[in-house]
Amino acid sequence: MKVLAIASSIVGSKTRTAMNAVVDEFKKSYVNVEIELLDLAELNIQFSDGRNYLEYEGDSGRITKAMMEADAIVIGTPIFQASIPATLKNLFDLLPVNALRDKIVSMVITAGSPKHFLIAEQQLKPILSYMKAQIVQTYVFIEEKDFHRREIINDDIFFRIARLVEDTVVLTESYAKIRKEKEEKYDF
Repeated sequence: MKVLAIASSIVGSKTRTAMNAVVDEFKKSYVNVEIELLDLAELNIQFSDGRNYLEYEGDSGRITKAMMEADAIVIGTPIFQASIPATLKNLFDLLPVNALRDKIVSMVITAGSPKHFLIAEQQLKPILSYMKAQIVQTYVFIEEKDFHRREIINDDIFFRIARLVEDTVVLTESYAKIRKEKEEKYDF
């Protein structure tokens, strides 16, 4: 199983800190899972111009191909001005409409205020659904108060991350089994 973790902001440290915790949990609990973390702050992603994702080169080509090849994707995103960052929206725009078909997608949200917890529900989940993702319904929401000096200080966050990782793996394996059984019904 290939899992891609994405830290989707080019500023700040909280989302990357949270995604590091996600990657650590995958490595600790699921040694058979191939996990890769791509941080948009470390990449040079072009603006979408409507080309096929295979035509993008450099970091843009690297991340779009990684997303298309992954069995599951964990998106880490901050909430800015009551919205997802433009860098994340641009990433979706680089991909074809059905890019997330048969992929499990889970989310880790960082925000400065508890008032932003619905942004995932109202903005991110509809985009993921439109792109045909199978969404892990519960997500990890981490507030400003849960961080101190680039570290997560709330133990409950680690429990929620562990559960999110488990749900991501279980759903990915379950959907793969269902697809395999369905394909075996055909003789060709």
